[in-house]
Amino acid sequence: MIPRKRWYSSKASDEGACLEPCILLTLSKPMTTSDKQAPAGKLSHFDATGQAHMVDVGGKEDTRRSAVAAGTIRMQPATLALIVSGNAKKGDVLGIARIAAIMAAKRTSDLIPLCHPLALTRVTVDFEVDEAANSVHCRAQVETTGKTGVEMEALTSVQIGLLTIYDMCKAVDRGMVMTNVRVLEKHGGKSGDWTVAV
Repeated sequence: MIPRKRWYSSKASDEGACLEPCILLTLSKPMTTSDKQAPAGKLSHFDATGQAHMVDVGGKEDTRRSAVAAGTIRMQPATLALIVSGNAKKGDVLGIARIAAIMAAKRTSDLIPLCHPLALTRVTVDFEVDEAANSVHCRAQVETTGKTGVEMEALTSVQIGLLTIYDMCKAVDRGMVMTNVRVLEKHGGKSGDWTVAV
């Protein structure tokens, strides 16, 4: 018997602080914007002095941008059967995971400190049930028109989608493994298009 694959698809068009010890640096002169830019070829989230900062994207043009990310969660066959049958104790596993993944894309800048808040124009989250591999594959596509890309939003969407599946099913399978989370493609912006090598 050939193992079946099922697709589940949908589309969607606080205060508080943690204080930690820190070291204050006194500079000999005020830093200008050009002083704070990282040298060419260096990590963009660090300035010339090695301090973390949010990249200045104010001078960039608004362009249409998109990114696709994917990841997988492996589990026991009985756990996958519960998901497919809809009999998991907490309810519709993939339905809830889809909503969590969409919400996560919209809240990425609240989770990743130096990400810019973005007005997303589209988030699509698909789940593929892979019975041959006892796995669920998650794929997220995120789009916006703005000054910076949405790779982080797509990755965050996938991660939270997979984490939600784990949370929904951990009572019966604590050994589930989330793996192979990566960006598959991105489009738009100064760097243009990129697709992962096959």
